[in-house]
Amino acid sequence: MTNNRIIPRNGRGQLRTHSVLYGLRRDRLLYLLALPMLAYFVIFKYIPIWGVLISFQNYSPYMGFWKSDWVGFEHFQRLFSNPDFLILLRNTMAINVMNLLLFFPLPIVLSLMLNEVKNQVFKKWVQSIVYLPHFLSWVIIVGISFLMLSQSEGIVNKLLEAMGFSKFDFLTNVNWFWGILTAQSIWKDAGWGTIIFLAAIAAVDPQLYEAARMDGAGRLRQAWHVTLPCIRNVIVVLLILRVGHIMDVGFEQVYLMMNGAVSQVADVFDTYVYRSGIQQGQFSYSTAVGLFKSVVGLILVIGTNHLVKRFGEEGVY
Repeated sequence: MTNNRIIPRNGRGQLRTHSVLYGLRRDRLLYLLALPMLAYFVIFKYIPIWGVLISFQNYSPYMGFWKSDWVGFEHFQRLFSNPDFLILLRNTMAINVMNLLLFFPLPIVLSLMLNEVKNQVFKKWVQSIVYLPHFLSWVIIVGISFLMLSQSEGIVNKLLEAMGFSKFDFLTNVNWFWGILTAQSIWKDAGWGTIIFLAAIAAVDPQLYEAARMDGAGRLRQAWHVTLPCIRNVIVVLLILRVGHIMDVGFEQVYLMMNGAVSQVADVFDTYVYRSGIQQGQFSYSTAVGLFKSVVGLILVIGTNHLVKRFGEEGVY
């Protein structure tokens, strides 16, 4: 006669509270393993949330959080009435939309191409090469860009001059700035972005490919009709998360590439927060700008998730 443990239930058949405690005790080693990551999120993500309240204050480090004067939405009104607001919004959105349209699809395409490589040695060699730029800092990436695109000593301009063309100033031309940023992001992180997609492709049932081959499908049709539909959920989730960061531009990259000639197309919310918050000490105002960005990102995530669910996808939640 087996001695099974009976888990008490209430009248509706739901587990009682002490059954949850039993589950916690049973899986205590797994929760202990997750404890460092949970502590990281609590300390660095959730506790600092209370700091956004200073965006509704005239915060002074000398008076502290509780004694600073409350001003309501004054800082937000100042932000929206600032003549530079539309310029900051235009630049931030333009850079991110270019990344979304040009950068986001490339890891998917690169993953499909790598998946078709049958020579494992060559495949791993290519993967190592495309992963490598991710580990370089933006200082190095921008330095390489200057060495290549500088009007006086850049390699590209020297090649143009050798071919009989006139030199072109890439770094101070407002029409090229957004494209250069996008190209840098693609070169740095396109290879690294293939990791998730290659893992998703590896989980595709091989029998689907066999069935497609029996129906006469070639490599291209297999990728289009088998691989892409099977990893569609992963693509949608990453797209939603990417849309949520559409107000975030890499501060370090833009700040290092910015100069006086391109400031009108280079100034974004991140660099503006740095100037107003760090250099000028306007902590409450810069926090209001950051909170505005976060709220817009949250709205975009919720809206995009609702939209993709209307099209029959699973979404993030």
